[in-house]
Amino acid sequence: MRTPGSAAELEVRRRIAGRLLLEGRQIADVARIVGVSWTSAKRWKKAVEQGGIEALAAKPQTGRPPKLSKQQKEKLQQLLLQGAVAAGFPNDLWSCPRVAQLIEGRFGVKYHKDYVWFVLHDLGWSCQLPQHRDRQQDPRAVARFRRRDWLRIKKGVASKS
Repeated sequence: MRTPGSAAELEVRRRIAGRLLLEGRQIADVARIVGVSWTSAKRWKKAVEQGGIEALAAKPQTGRPPKLSKQQKEKLQQLLLQGAVAAGFPNDLWSCPRVAQLIEGRFGVKYHKDYVWFVLHDLGWSCQLPQHRDRQQDPRAVARFRRRDWLRIKKGVASKS
């Protein structure tokens, strides 16, 4: 299990231990002072002997490199803004399976449809659902219904008035 604290905080603790070890303190004393196990202090002493105090510096944890480069993500952003119809889909609704298909077709990178959401989120996109509305809907009739009938029909509202 990883020790709690940021990489910078843990590095500070290692450097304090390294300075104490360079002063000639015993491994057990250093471990007790900085609150680590004896084996960690011993490992740090060996690192300091071999590479100096800089051997205790934090090492970056890069992780797996992204499949899409920064330029490819910018191009994907442009393609998404042009719309799904421009990309060859029958309507302008973007879905994760469609975006996955677009990425594979344009960049040759295969993503699972469920992972595409993370790519879209990194680009600043959010989940949106189209608003369904009848084409022949009369906005005045809807407003009149809400004003007159809805309050009368809705449970609990009429009894409170």
